[in-house]
Amino acid sequence: MPADKRKKELLALFQDLTSKTEIVEPMKKIHGSLRDRDAVEREVALIMREILDQGFFQTKLSPRQLATLVISFNEGKNDTEIARELGNEKLAKTVARARVRIKLFRDSDFDMPFERRELSDLIDSGKTMNDVSQILGISSSSLREYRHVIAMDEDATLDPYLERIKDVLEDRDLTEQMTRGLVNDGLSEAIDNTEAEMIDVT
Repeated sequence: MPADKRKKELLALFQDLTSKTEIVEPMKKIHGSLRDRDAVEREVALIMREILDQGFFQTKLSPRQLATLVISFNEGKNDTEIARELGNEKLAKTVARARVRIKLFRDSDFDMPFERRELSDLIDSGKTMNDVSQILGISSSSLREYRHVIAMDEDATLDPYLERIKDVLEDRDLTEQMTRGLVNDGLSEAIDNTEAEMIDVT
């Protein structure tokens, strides 16, 4: 069948199924709504700015840097790699602390040489942090890090904001999957051609 005739038949079929507006707009949405990393970072950065403006925690990192942290963590990068992406490998500890504050935990964060309950019981007993670190056999700095992880894991203050960030990231993942599916199925070009013809007849 000649290509022109096939296109005309496809166009006629689409027009029979629904109106031109109903066909063209979803296609535009599929092709135009894929949000790249930069766009997603901007959305996450806005939420991060809200968190910082509320004074929930302090950090050397800017809202945009925190957004980069979130996305890079989601891509599987470690703290050093994230710090390097931010332009300074020395920021690795700052990255780690901010990451824990916004509940981006790694399994290693909970790899503690004691039971969480044991630490809580020791603190509740009124012992000093030096006493607790000696009893547990860890340094004072390690004790502070473990306490920070446990406290942030139990703190629900940021949960509403973190849910919004999660929605942004999931939406990005979904649009990427949809676009990959279109390309892999060989439909992307067909959609482009059909959409162009439908716009021409508008």
